[in-house]
Amino acid sequence: MLPVSFHPEVKTEIKNSFDWYQEQSLGLGYEFSQELKESINSIRSLPSSWAKVGQSHRRFVLSRFPYSIVYKIIKDKEIIVVAIMHNHRKPGYWHERG
Repeated sequence: MLPVSFHPEVKTEIKNSFDWYQEQSLGLGYEFSQELKESINSIRSLPSSWAKVGQSHRRFVLSRFPYSIVYKIIKDKEIIVVAIMHNHRKPGYWHERG
């Protein structure tokens, strides 16, 4: 499996989403985090399996939460997660991240 790194702003996106879900229902933030972990493991296992977004990025859509993991594969050696994107807000905001 390929190693995964994260754009610096992804940490803030995850924290903000976690906090929001925890406010909605105690424990829901942890469920969101668990789905993210499982999704990243799926990406690591089969990185080229998910839909392309533009020429160099791919998008994994979470099944339970309205979020996608936007990532790119670097020379078949590394995966870089560039965004944990809400599917109904600011589409494409992450394009500047590379």
